Amino acid sequence: MLELKLQTAQKRFEELSNRLSNPASIPNSAELQKLTIERADLEPLVEKISEFRQWTREKAEAEALLTGSDPGMKDLAQAEIPELNEKIAAVEKEIKRMLLPKDLDGVKNAIMEIRAGTGGDEAALFVGDLFRMYTRYIERIGLKVDLIDASPTEIGGFKEVVFEINGKGAYGKFRFESGTHRVQRVPKTEASGRVHTSAVTVAVLPEVHEVEVEIKNADLRIDTFCSSGAGGQSVNTTYSAVRITHIPSGLVVQCQDERSQLKNKAKAMKVLYARLKEKIDGEANSKIAQARKSQVGSGDRSEKIRTYNFPQNRVTDHRIGLTLYQLDRVMDGNLGEFVEALALTFQEEQLQTQL
Repeated sequence: MLELKLQTAQKRFEELSNRLSNPASIPNSAELQKLTIERADLEPLVEKISEFRQWTREKAEAEALLTGSDPGMKDLAQAEIPELNEKIAAVEKEIKRMLLPKDLDGVKNAIMEIRAGTGGDEAALFVGDLFRMYTRYIERIGLKVDLIDASPTEIGGFKEVVFEINGKGAYGKFRFESGTHRVQRVPKTEASGRVHTSAVTVAVLPEVHEVEVEIKNADLRIDTFCSSGAGGQSVNTTYSAVRITHIPSGLVVQCQDERSQLKNKAKAMKVLYARLKEKIDGEANSKIAQARKSQVGSGDRSEKIRTYNFPQNRVTDHRIGLTLYQLDRVMDGNLGEFVEALALTFQEEQLQTQL
């Protein structure tokens, strides 16, 4: 199976090289650009295949020396073979990674929704803590946050926060944050010092373009209202906030971050497109998703993915068994170790299932 894929990739690379060696034979500049990009994408893979072939040849030559009569050459071959096996295994793994199907959603912007679950005021406070954690990490890695909607509480937390993460690869980086985040700590309102457990749900959706999902204007009910602050107090006397209901699905989205009604409507539509596609894909693929549920997890919002234990300064990701006693640093936006470990685990499982 792997050998067939390697031969196919090499053959296609040679075909593209031959065609591009004579640009006059290509009908137009658009086709020329397309072929050039395809060849450039294949080139690193072909280089790895050549490296794989080289180590494989050298191993075969070393094994042939083992059957010879020269003791010195036998000793040399026996010493080389383990090293060659390591090189072959490493380059084969890299080739398999490069052969994985491209993640078309992974390069997109992302929409993240953080909502208070069980735990009342404490859960709402933790929504704010997670929002700050993600914002700091997002800015640290050079991406941008664009707030869409927030429902603040009187004690400084949020019932929910919805925002967009802008930048190439945003969804691919944050997709595994979907799920239930559990917090264990002593609430500020707890006089006895007893630790409480609360929960917050996070959903991460790829940005969806209009061509990917059809939404008819007749299926929408659009309401406008004054944007509000903590406790429901009005912070804007104009009807700039927008609530959109998609009647067939029952999905409701809103945006009140901008002072412009048009901008709020555009942001709300982004969320609606993303949620509607998630709903359609989820219904179509529920059986497949269950069958292929991975170590990384299904991303189901009811699934407990991570626990933040404040008394022990501990964070545990239950999907990959990673525990760090650096909760203070993680909450300050140092989330990279978890993000990278989850991405690596997902990729490792893809390698096992695809090839």
